[in-house]
This record gives sequence, C-alpha cells and structure tokens, in this order.
Amino acid sequence: MSAPGVLADFHAASRDALENTRHRLSESTAQAGSGDLDTVTDQLDAVADVLTREPVLRRTLADSSRSVEDREGLADRLFGQQVTTATADVVRAAVSSSWSRAEDLVTALRTVAREALLVSAERDGRLDAVEDELFRLGRIVGAEPDLERLLADPTADADGKQRVLERLLADRAEPTTRKLAAQLVAHPVGRSIAQGLERLAELAAERRERSVATVRSPIALSEQQQERLAGALTRIYRRDITLHLEVDPRIVGGLVIQVGDEVIDGSVAGRLDELGRRLG
Repeated sequence: MSAPGVLADFHAASRDALENTRHRLSESTAQAGSGDLDTVTDQLDAVADVLTREPVLRRTLADSSRSVEDREGLADRLFGQQVTTATADVVRAAVSSSWSRAEDLVTALRTVAREALLVSAERDGRLDAVEDELFRLGRIVGAEPDLERLLADPTADADGKQRVLERLLADRAEPTTRKLAAQLVAHPVGRSIAQGLERLAELAAERRERSVATVRSPIALSEQQQERLAGALTRIYRRDITLHLEVDPRIVGGLVIQVGDEVIDGSVAGRLDELGRRLG
C-alpha cells in the first residue's frame, strides 16, 4: 500500500522509509479508538513542527550514517515523555529509516499524521463522506486560481487563511475533513493545495482498497448509470472503483474517465480534437 502522490516526489530510499513508517502506524494503532488516533495526529504534527524549526536536529535524525540506536535514543529523549506510546513508536520507526533527504522525514510524519485521521474516520464509519468532501473541496480550490494562491501563500496571514477555509466548508463538512484541510493549508505538501486535497481523497479511497475514477459527463449521471459504469470499470481494472463525478458541458457528449494516469476519452469533444490532430 502506498501514499498516492507523495511517493511520486520521493526517491527510492524515502519511499521505503515512508512505507515502513506507515506500517508502524498500522501496527501501533490497531486497537486505538478515534480519540486516540486524533491524539496521534496532533502529536506527529507537533514533532514535524519541531523538526521544521530545527534543521540541525532534522538532519541528525535523518542521518543514516549515524546508528539506528543513536537516532532512536535521541528521538526518545526529546519526544518520548511528551507523546503517547503509539506516537513514540511511529516516530521511532521514522527516525530509524533511511531518508533520501532530511526534509522527506518531515513530509512523511505529516503524511502519516493525516493517514491517522483517515483511519479514525474509517473506524467511525465516516470515510466515504470524508473522501467525497476532500475531492469536492479540491475541485473548488483548483477552479479558483486566486483562492489557490491565497491558501498556498506562506506569507499570508495564517488565521485569515483558516477563516477562508472555514467559509468554504461552512458547517456541512465532517470534522475529519475540516481538520485535514486545515492541516494541509497550514503545512502544504506538494505543489498546490488542490493537488494536496485530491491526494488526500485518493489516500481515503486507498484505505478502502479502491481506485478513484474521475468521470466527466455533460449532464449528471443517474444512479443506475453510475452503478453500471462502476461495474464496468471494476471488471476492466480488476479492482473496486470509486467514482468521482463532474458535470462538464464542454465535452458535448459521452464521458471522459481518468483512472490514475490513464484517460479514457469517449467524449464528442475528444473525438473532434483527435480528428483535428489527424487532419492537421
């Protein structure tokens, strides 16, 4: 199991290290309730904050030339008495791994912190709703360049950005969605806030062992059409498929379906574009 998007930005060593850290999260929180998982999230983010502020410490804990015992011992002395056993286990797994860059250690801690929130939502039976809200919020932000720039601007007022986010979410969003979005705006991972939100939606889908198919259609699909399409895609890809639906009148007719990097363009507009390229 891999974290979508994040791994694409990591070199081989950091990819393996992230997987090791995520595995430890699963082991250490196997019996944890949602409240315990929320605590793990907050504490991992707090550790990441410390490592962000202290570059020498960050490099020391990510330095694979130092022994694993030294790195684990330092992490235990600094954080062990301030965090739960589960959090300490995850931090220990992270610092004992080999990272391509010290900065990847911080990114991984934040990624695993967000995954802990998704596990919490899953155990509360709210993961489907969180996934859908993250996807929709990502699309809203991505469609508004000025909003995207504001939320991603590290020099903008932090409280002001959070107020903008609260207005976008209003009172309808799940608490987990609100917290994940707030964390992402406070500590962006990747090139844009919209991409970060979509990556979190993908991570939520992955927790349900499904792939995400983004489906654009000129009009809204009926429930029966959605069921048939999901069934067809499941047979094609041989795994469960979650549909994320968008209405886009520009495609004229048919569907445009994207699963990962693969695009199936069955729209009239797509066929016309292809014909134009051939004639050109």
